[in-house]
Amino acid sequence: MNKKEANFKSCLQPAPKVLVSCRGKNGENNALAVAYCGNCSYDPPMVMVGIVPSRYSYKMIKESGCFVVNLASKENKEMFDYLGSHSRRDGDKLKEIGARLGEAVKVNAPILEDCPVNIECSIVDSIVTGSHEMFVGKVEYVHAASELVKENKDIDFCSMELL
Repeated sequence: MNKKEANFKSCLQPAPKVLVSCRGKNGENNALAVAYCGNCSYDPPMVMVGIVPSRYSYKMIKESGCFVVNLASKENKEMFDYLGSHSRRDGDKLKEIGARLGEAVKVNAPILEDCPVNIECSIVDSIVTGSHEMFVGKVEYVHAASELVKENKDIDFCSMELL
């Protein structure tokens, strides 16, 4: 097998596309597409998301101490593309795209109802890694479409068509 140097930025792709939703201290809701996201502990369950400090949601997440990771399916492509290419600075993009919001159970942030899985997280730590601040979130509650939840409560990821 011949090998050659590859692009650093995409070395761990493919990975599921996620939308991170949050709420500011003033009650304002927002969501953004996040490229860097993954599990970082199973006991206790934790995930990590990377947010560029210049993003509108950065301050909301930093101040609120929580966020929700929403896994995007192929049915969410239009919403994912829109939320990833527009800023809240220019208007209420959640309203403009017609995103259906629900309330999280354990954290003060909205969930994106049309995404098949929503993972509520409380920030326990963060580290600046260059271009991004990586927020480590303790998983507080997981919502999943009922048809995806197995009898033992595991999520059937094979039945999902993630972006």
